[in-house]
Amino acid sequence: MNNHEIDYKLYGDDMQYVEVELDPNETAIAEAGSLMMMDEAIKMETIFGDGSSNGGGGGLMGKLMGAGKRMLTGESLFMTTFTNVGQGKRHVYFASPYPGKIIPMDLSVYNGKIICQKDAFLAAAKGVSIGIEFQRKIGVGFFGGEGFIMQKLEGDGMAFIHASGAIKRIGLQPGQKILVDTGCLVAMTSDVDYDIQPVGGVKTALFGGEGIFLASLRGPGTVWVQSLPFSRLASRVFAAAPVSQGGGGQSAGEGGIGGLFNMFNK
Repeated sequence: MNNHEIDYKLYGDDMQYVEVELDPNETAIAEAGSLMMMDEAIKMETIFGDGSSNGGGGGLMGKLMGAGKRMLTGESLFMTTFTNVGQGKRHVYFASPYPGKIIPMDLSVYNGKIICQKDAFLAAAKGVSIGIEFQRKIGVGFFGGEGFIMQKLEGDGMAFIHASGAIKRIGLQPGQKILVDTGCLVAMTSDVDYDIQPVGGVKTALFGGEGIFLASLRGPGTVWVQSLPFSRLASRVFAAAPVSQGGGGQSAGEGGIGGLFNMFNK
C-alpha cells in the first residue's frame, strides 16, 4: 500500500462537498482553491506537482517533471497538501467549484488507474499520482473535444473527481459500444477503447446542434458521463447575458417590466 488510507463522507446534492478524515500524520492532496474548511490541527502546505513518489523520479528534477505535466493539462504548477499534525482524528473539507457531483473512486478497484477530463480532479489521498494521458490516436487529439491530453490518476488510494449535472456510471461489457457527446465524458477506466467518430450526415453535423464528433467508447470497462458539461452551461449563460455586459444576448429585462423602463428611458 503506497497511498495514505483516508475515510470520507459526502454532503449535499447538487452543490456537494466532501469531508476527509485524517488520522495522525495522514495527508490529503487537493487542487488549489478547492478547500472549504479544516480543523485547527491540519497543516496546509503548497508543493510542486502532486507529491507522489512515482511522479517522474526523486529529487528536484522529479518534482519539476511532475509539475510540468500539470502545466500541459492547463492546471497550476502547484498543489496543496493537508496533513494531520495533531494527536487524534481531524477533518478537512473540499468543495466543488460549480454545481454538480463529487465522484469518490477507490483506484485499487479500477486496476490502479482512471482517465478523466483535464479539470475533473478535486482531491486525493497522498500517494496518488496525477499525470497526463496522451491519446494514441491523432483523430482523438484533434477532434475529441477535451483535446489531445487528458488527466490520469494512478495509485491504490482514494481519489475524488467532480463533474457538472447528474452523473451516470456505465459498466460496458466486452464489445459493447456507446456514443457520447465529447463534452459529457467525465472519466473512464484504462481498459475502455476510446475513439471519436463523426455524426451522420452533413445536415446533422451543421444544423443538429450536437457538434461534429461523438466519443466512441467500447468495453470492457467503466465510464462516467455528466448530463451538463460546464462549458455548455457557460455558453448558454454568455448567450443570454445582456449585450451591455459583454454577452451575446438581449438587453437585461427585455420582454418584462424592466424592458418597459428601458423603452421609456431611450
